[in-house]
Amino acid sequence: MNKNRIPPIKFKIFLNHWSYTELKAVKDVRDGTHSSPKYIENGYPLVTSKNLTDSGLSLNDVSLISESDYNEINKRSKVETGDILLGLIGTIGKPVLVDSDGFAIKNVGLIKNGGQIQNQFLLQYLKTNIFNKYIQIEMAGNTQKFLGLETLRNTKVPVPSPDEQSAIGSLFRTLNDLLVSYKDNLANYQSLKATMLFKMFPKAGQTVPEIRLDGFEGEWIEVQLHDICQKVIEKNKHNNFNETFTNSAEFGIINQRDFFDKDISNEKSLNTYYVVRNNDFVYNPRISNYAPVGPVKRNKLGRTGVMSPLYFVFRVVNSNIDLDFLETFFDTNTWHKFMRLNGDSGARADRFAIKDSIFLKMPIVFPSITEQQAIGAYFSNLDNLINSYQEKISQLETLKKKLLQDMFI
Repeated sequence: MNKNRIPPIKFKIFLNHWSYTELKAVKDVRDGTHSSPKYIENGYPLVTSKNLTDSGLSLNDVSLISESDYNEINKRSKVETGDILLGLIGTIGKPVLVDSDGFAIKNVGLIKNGGQIQNQFLLQYLKTNIFNKYIQIEMAGNTQKFLGLETLRNTKVPVPSPDEQSAIGSLFRTLNDLLVSYKDNLANYQSLKATMLFKMFPKAGQTVPEIRLDGFEGEWIEVQLHDICQKVIEKNKHNNFNETFTNSAEFGIINQRDFFDKDISNEKSLNTYYVVRNNDFVYNPRISNYAPVGPVKRNKLGRTGVMSPLYFVFRVVNSNIDLDFLETFFDTNTWHKFMRLNGDSGARADRFAIKDSIFLKMPIVFPSITEQQAIGAYFSNLDNLINSYQEKISQLETLKKKLLQDMFI
């Protein structure tokens, strides 16, 4: 490691080179117990590496120990707010900054707060590829994943000025706070969507939803899917279309060549593929226990392509049906229950399919076209908010990864 290098990204006010030293020279480094205390129903949490996550310390799945064992362990490895924990056995690394105490540790490294290096800064260094590569090299050849305490203590770490440490630590703390905020908002909107899907569509056998948008009343009308849709039987006989679509539960209808960077049209004839036009719906009728949701998704790419004959393609032919409304319906429990109740497992216990004829007989209730449009717009706005937060989270995580790579050497 070159002691005279400067990181590619650096605060302009800090022009000095970084010095490096062994971690044990600037920090108090310990570890938790290696024994196995007796677990009890009520007591103090015993944290192991499984409780260290990318989001911080999790006590959701933790064993409990007696007060005497808790006190005995903490004689040499008492954890306090501001300390750093990282896994030494099993899950290696995963450093977290402690924000509350009251627990003991087992097979976990403990870096105490204080000393020449601020833990908020050190935490970020321990998340870099530099430290992870060091771990992998030191553990090479071990039959068990294990990072020794002395190996951790001998780790070379950078020692910028206190002010630069503080600035870097503050930057990543701000990024982390933003990520937590965005993830909380994302979870809230996802929860709201799930609740409203349940309450804004009538339950099985009913014709009025529990919650309704203002200004709408009256019963919804029940029909079967074949009353408003028809199966698409048009095939790409002359290979007129080279857009090869696939149906993703997460992304909807996507261009398979673009998404997978693979032009399957060069590998096989597409003349058996179904033609999928803009606003057509696609459903995977063969469901397994590993993929319990179809899904049913709509082609909103604005262009025509082809889809494998394994999929079921259908098109709305009734002008009184709003496409956003129908797409939302296929996210409801009503549809999921129908799928499970009407699937034919055949010879495979872990896989089943819904025949076209059964699929088209699925009952669906719908209100006036104006109420459909209002419901479709409501969920479309929710989806836009959810997608917006997902994009923000992805962008922040990419930025954080880039800064971890370029702000440390």
